[in-house]
Amino acid sequence: MPFAIAIKKIDGKPGEVYYPLEKITLPEPEPKDNEVVVSLTAAALNHRDLFIRQHLYPGTTFGVPLLADGVGTVTHTAGSASASSWLGERVILNPGTGWASDVSGPEDARGYAIMGGTKTNPLGTLADVVALDARQLERCPAHLSDAEAAALPLTGLTAWRALRVKTACAAPGHNVLVTGIGGGVALMVLLFGVAAGCNVYVSSGDQGKIDKAVGLGARGGVNYKEKDWDTKLLDMLPHEKKYLDAIIDGAGGDIVARGSRLLKAGGIISVYGMTVSPKMDFHMGAVLRNIEVRGSTMGSRKEFADMVEFVREKKLRPVVSRTVHGLDVDKIDTLFDDMKNASQFGKLVVTLDGVKAASKL
Repeated sequence: MPFAIAIKKIDGKPGEVYYPLEKITLPEPEPKDNEVVVSLTAAALNHRDLFIRQHLYPGTTFGVPLLADGVGTVTHTAGSASASSWLGERVILNPGTGWASDVSGPEDARGYAIMGGTKTNPLGTLADVVALDARQLERCPAHLSDAEAAALPLTGLTAWRALRVKTACAAPGHNVLVTGIGGGVALMVLLFGVAAGCNVYVSSGDQGKIDKAVGLGARGGVNYKEKDWDTKLLDMLPHEKKYLDAIIDGAGGDIVARGSRLLKAGGIISVYGMTVSPKMDFHMGAVLRNIEVRGSTMGSRKEFADMVEFVREKKLRPVVSRTVHGLDVDKIDTLFDDMKNASQFGKLVVTLDGVKAASKL
């Protein structure tokens, strides 16, 4: 029988509880219609997985494998020609369903159903195998290792939409600030922006993370713990263009107040998260300068395909902070500790046995 890691129910209030991990067995997958079975070789954590363990994520449930990011090899398929064509392929999984191509948002009235640990989608990637519709697969870029490929789906898709779709600033000469560098989404925005020719600047409370970002192509960075970080950032901008075109933000807080002084008139703040607070103020100063704040979360199936193709074309490599191997609860718990402590720079990945495990089914 295949195995997976899920959360175990214990008593506790949302935000106070921390559900333990448990190893569970899954039914042997039987692909039907247009489905394929993927023997997983790596899966990656996202902040939503930590929120699920704290019961701070909508639809949190038990008995559903955790994680939405995965890469593996197709080992079995249903009988359709479309499904059969994937047999033996190394693939990367689209992390959710319900959103085909509409730029505005998911077409499905139920919204976007992300894999891993909730009632909205019964699948998850922290498992030996997963059976899913072949239309949710992309061929994995050959230059990526399993860990790098697993690090790509959710953060890559979120970053792609936040930068490429929401701002249209991914072009040479544009000045872009990426806040909170070190997290998976922020790092992918950095990589996408640099590859597109942007002047990318970063912020962090950790100088070491700023230095690493500069090593990945950032033009400079500031420590947001310093009161005058916005003034210091202005001094870093090119002489001929002393303003930002866009800010890609995952923190919230006072980013509108600070950002409106840094952005050009009509500049965009693309917000994909609010780790500082679930609310942020919108100031009249931003209104007078026509600053736009645009919410951005995940992305469509089309955007996922576009993002993977860009990674393939530009030979980009997602940053992996640390890996552990196998469906080992204690080892995986240490990755969650890294996330709780915000000590990671890049993605936290679990490598799996892949085809070897599938051959035992």
